Amino acid sequence: MKHLRLLLLCCGIAMAQAAVAAGPDTSLRPQLRPEQTAAPQAPVARSGAVSRVLRPVERPQSVLRRGREAALLRERGAICGNPDVQGVSIGRVSSPTRGCGIPEAVRVRAVSGISLSPAAVMDCRTALTLNHWVQESAVPRLRDTGGGLKAMRVIGHYACRTRNNRSGARISEHGKGKAIDISGFRLRDDTELTVLRDWNSKRGFLPLKSMHRDACGIFGTVLGPGSDRFHQDHFHFDTARHFNGAYCR
Repeated sequence: MKHLRLLLLCCGIAMAQAAVAAGPDTSLRPQLRPEQTAAPQAPVARSGAVSRVLRPVERPQSVLRRGREAALLRERGAICGNPDVQGVSIGRVSSPTRGCGIPEAVRVRAVSGISLSPAAVMDCRTALTLNHWVQESAVPRLRDTGGGLKAMRVIGHYACRTRNNRSGARISEHGKGKAIDISGFRLRDDTELTVLRDWNSKRGFLPLKSMHRDACGIFGTVLGPGSDRFHQDHFHFDTARHFNGAYCR
């Protein structure tokens, strides 16, 4: 019995030594989890989540087309988004006097092919309104006089001043870039109709009176001969808004 126990002990020691020599069955290095060995999946977009795509989004063709058209108009001298209004944009016109100035001014040299002499400074709303009146009234009213309208003589546009230059009066619409004064109309035969000379002349009576009347409603204020002593020699047009409609004299 003693010999048998000794034999078993020796066998156990031998087996333990063999196991130690063989080492562990697996490496001690950490192994990837099974789910990490698969290809990564794209994250599922959630409602309201911010896109992480860095590629720039292409602009719609309509936006690109409008940009090209605007650039072409500027190359041709068009301003205020209208090819019939020609001139240059001059940006903000500032003044130390309260109430004067133009946030976005333009210098207009022609409207609907009719030259302004000299070029006039105003805002775009006034420029577009002037163009409308020239198209709808001045050009057709003078079509049969002297070969038609060629140019208009401007004696007043932007100027920081009071109404009629009177001390203590309110700032004129001229001081806001919303007014223009026209004293004459040069025709294609190089003759000229002037408000002062031709308001009651045989040649100028009908076209001048008609142009003055047509301007009422297109412009907010229309003044001319007969309105007061300050407007005997020109038409005053401005785009002021009045609560009771256009003011025309």
